[in-house]
Amino acid sequence: MAASPCGASERIISRIAFGSCANQSAPQPIWNAIIDFDPQLFIWLGDNIYGDNKHPSKLFGKERTIGPWKNVERFFPATEQEMLKRYEMAKNNPGYSKLRQSAQVIGTWDDHDYGLNDAGKEFSGKDTSQRLLLDFLDEPQESPRRKQAGVYASYLFGPKGKQVKVILLDTRYHRDPVFSDGTILGEAQWRWLEAEIKGPESEVTILASSIQVTALFILQAEWSYKVISNLSATTGPMFYMESWGRFPKERLRLYKLINDSKRHGLFFISGDIHFGEISRYDCGCRYSLYDITSSGLTQAVEKAVPPPLAFVVRMVAWLTPSRPNFGAIEIDWDAVPQRIKVELRDETGDPVTGVDFLLSELHPRSMNMTYREKGGYQHHCSLEIDLPWILRYRLAFVFFGTISVLVAAAALLAYIIVSISMKFIPKNILF
Repeated sequence: MAASPCGASERIISRIAFGSCANQSAPQPIWNAIIDFDPQLFIWLGDNIYGDNKHPSKLFGKERTIGPWKNVERFFPATEQEMLKRYEMAKNNPGYSKLRQSAQVIGTWDDHDYGLNDAGKEFSGKDTSQRLLLDFLDEPQESPRRKQAGVYASYLFGPKGKQVKVILLDTRYHRDPVFSDGTILGEAQWRWLEAEIKGPESEVTILASSIQVTALFILQAEWSYKVISNLSATTGPMFYMESWGRFPKERLRLYKLINDSKRHGLFFISGDIHFGEISRYDCGCRYSLYDITSSGLTQAVEKAVPPPLAFVVRMVAWLTPSRPNFGAIEIDWDAVPQRIKVELRDETGDPVTGVDFLLSELHPRSMNMTYREKGGYQHHCSLEIDLPWILRYRLAFVFFGTISVLVAAAALLAYIIVSISMKFIPKNILF
C-alpha cells in the first residue's frame, strides 16, 4: 500500500482527502466526515499538531504578549517530550486511527508542528521536530526523508494513463525571514523540485504547500466555478498571513518552473489560514493554476471569536468555509473525457464550495483564447502584491468602519436615553 518517496505504486487513486491545522487537544469530529468520504489517500498539510507553547494574551502588565507595547514573544518552543506526547495524542485519536486503517497517510509540516509559530530556518529544534514528524507519519527508517535536511518528498500512484503525482514541499526548514524576499525552499530543495517537475509526466500532479501559493484578488467571481475572492490577500494591515506572496521572487520562480517544464495537470493544495479558500490564477502558466486551501480540521476563525461574532465572521466570509473543513478530491478516470472535482467540505461532510473541471483544461494547449480575449482572463491575474491600497486594505476599512458605526450608534442611543430621562425626572430631584 505504501509508496516510497520518489517511488511508485500501481494502485489507482481516485479519492484523496487533505487538511491542516488539527489541535490534538480539541474535539475532532471531522474525522467521521472524512471516513465517510472514503479516501484512499489522506494528505497532511501542516500544523498536524500544535506542538509549541504560548503565553496568555496580555496587553498590559509586566509581560505584554500582544499590542504595540509587546515585550515578550507569545509563542515559545515545547520540549521534545511535550511534542512527543502531543503526537501520541493525535495519533491515538479514535477517528484518525480508523482513517489510518483504510487510507494511506502522507504529509508535510507547517510552523506549529515544526516547533514554533512562524518559524523558519533559524529554529534550532528543527532536526528533532523532523524525526518526530516522520515517526508520526510511520516513515520507514531507511527513508530518504530521514537523511535529508527537510521533510520534502514525492509520491507516484497508478499505472500509465491514470497516474497521480503528489509533491510535498517543506516551507519551513530552509525558509528565510518573512518579508526578506529571500528563499522559502532553499537551493537543495529547489534542485530537487526542478527534477520532480521536469520529470516524467503524470495525468495529475498535486503540489502540496503548507502555506498558500496563489493569493490573488478576483474582480469578478465566476459562479459556474464557484471561485471566490481570496480573503487572505486583503487582511492587512490588521494581520498578515504567511504565504508565497511574502516572497515574490520565490513565487515567480515557481511559476516560471511550472511554465518552462510544460507539465500539465498540476494544481496546488495548501493550509495554514484557519479558513478555506479556492483561488485561480490565469497568468502564471499556460493554463489556469488552482490553489485549494483547506484549514482547519479543528482550528477555524469562526471558533476563535465569541459566539455573537461568529455570525459576523460567516457573513464576511460568505462562501468561504470559516468553520472546520477538509479538502476532497475525486478523479473520474472512466469519464470521457476524464474529470476532476475538488471540494471543501464541513464537519458533516457537506460541500461548502468547490471546482469541477476536465483534466484536459489543465493543459497548455487548452487555454480558451475566446475567454481571454473577452477580458475574463484578466479577472484572475491580480496578485495581492499588485493590488492598489484601497483594495488591499478593504477588510480593514470594513472592520474599522463597522466598529466606528457601532460606537457612534451606541453613543447616539445613550444620548437619546439621557435626554428622554431628563424630561421625565422632576427638577427637584435633579437639584
